[in-house]
Amino acid sequence: MSAGMNERTRLIIGDDGVRRLRDAKVVLCGCGAVGGYALEGLVRAGVGHIRVVDKDVFSESNMNRQILATTATVGRPKAEVACERARSINPVIDIESMDVLVSEDTIPAILDMGPDVLVDAIDTIGMKVRLLREACARRIRTFSSMGAALHTDPMAVRIAPVMDSSVCPVAARVRRELRGCDTSLITCVYSLERPVAVPTEKDENGKSILGSMPTIPAIFGMTLANEAIMYILGKK
Repeated sequence: MSAGMNERTRLIIGDDGVRRLRDAKVVLCGCGAVGGYALEGLVRAGVGHIRVVDKDVFSESNMNRQILATTATVGRPKAEVACERARSINPVIDIESMDVLVSEDTIPAILDMGPDVLVDAIDTIGMKVRLLREACARRIRTFSSMGAALHTDPMAVRIAPVMDSSVCPVAARVRRELRGCDTSLITCVYSLERPVAVPTEKDENGKSILGSMPTIPAIFGMTLANEAIMYILGKK
């Protein structure tokens, strides 16, 4: 990484902080609306080793809220585009893509790098719960996004241990599914605002199509990145 890139960061965290970030290993699952912004924060902070996991490709409907979605990336794999974006910011970053779905079969390989931090930006709850369960079992420090869609109020965004979250329907289901697990290493980002709309449409896979503003997922993603960065720096 060039000295110029981390010059302003060093003024805040010093040489030791820059080194900690450069040496850190992060797994990021999901690089869409929330995850794309989380990646942006991690890369620009100088995190040196990142594994990006996402099976999806970009579509035109992603362009209202996903930083990696452009007319040039529609139809392309999200994880691949994420790596290109990261290298365009920091050419010496060690970043790899895994174009796989998060599942019981793939989670062992996803986590086999022994990450310092897991950032969970998955929006499919079943996959999210499987990932978080395995992270609990492996004692991996985890920062997880709850529901960012269907919200408009940035002042309602909160950070808390996952079992202390409230209001958010996604968080409620995650808490229920994680009962019996030691969740002490999972911090989540969620909203105290009740969903402002009820989904009525479904996609070709039967999944609800959720309305979303460009701003709230960005706040969620950057908040996740900041929490991960502060943990790596020993401030959390």
